[in-house]
Amino acid sequence: MPDSPPELPIVVLDALMPTSQRLVLNRRGSSVWDVEGNRGRYAVKLGYPIEATPEWPAQPWTALAPAREGAVLHRLGTDDIAYGEWERGTWNIQPWREGPDLYQLWEPCRRQVSSVEPHASVALGCVEALAELHAKGWAHGDIQPAHFIIGPERTHLIDLALARGGHVPEGYDFPFRGCLVHYEAPEISRSVLATGEAEPTQEADIYALGASLLISATGRRAVEYPDDAPRPVQRQAVAKGHHRPVTVPGELGNLIEAMLSPTPEERPTITEAVNALN
Repeated sequence: MPDSPPELPIVVLDALMPTSQRLVLNRRGSSVWDVEGNRGRYAVKLGYPIEATPEWPAQPWTALAPAREGAVLHRLGTDDIAYGEWERGTWNIQPWREGPDLYQLWEPCRRQVSSVEPHASVALGCVEALAELHAKGWAHGDIQPAHFIIGPERTHLIDLALARGGHVPEGYDFPFRGCLVHYEAPEISRSVLATGEAEPTQEADIYALGASLLISATGRRAVEYPDDAPRPVQRQAVAKGHHRPVTVPGELGNLIEAMLSPTPEERPTITEAVNALN
């Protein structure tokens, strides 16, 4: 179980002067808050190191992740960003993005009794959000359904702490050691198994987007392995390059199939994905 979440640091309280604050997420190494004040509504992220346990090694990088994300967002030109350090790690402040995530929005599609099909326009919004990042020369590195927020006017791609593509202050940087394995491309899993690290790429983002669309539409992971399998066993399954049959109908299903190609060069580019859904 996660520890009790830390309180918001004084520097964050002074910056936002909250009239309300709500804990959104509390997990090992990080917490996320929804904070409203006179300046507007913001997401506040706190990071702190994960201590070693009998089941898990220590993870000091989680303390740096919020500041690293803040630096990435600043490099990308996102407005209204702040980040810094507190007594246990780092923090960032960024605009709140309102809306369900991709997995939440497509919940009716996953009901076996439902005839609702995943709408290509939702997928297009996710593709366009990733296209903006790729056009600036960056790879996200941690594409998953929860990181696409389907807003009333546009889809936002969030959680860029692992992104690569430009300078990040050395004091906040750390190696990329893979992401949530459900969405890891085979080449990323192979590299992590072999060396403990990998390099995020735009091609791997495309694979991860295909896996995200598939699980959101069907409830099934792209690669089959036991739910309780250790992470190395999961990666060994992904590294083989075989994926489940894509049962999503129409052009969207064809696109997902192409995105899940085991060969990075054979996956569509993000521009080709946009064109396929337009």
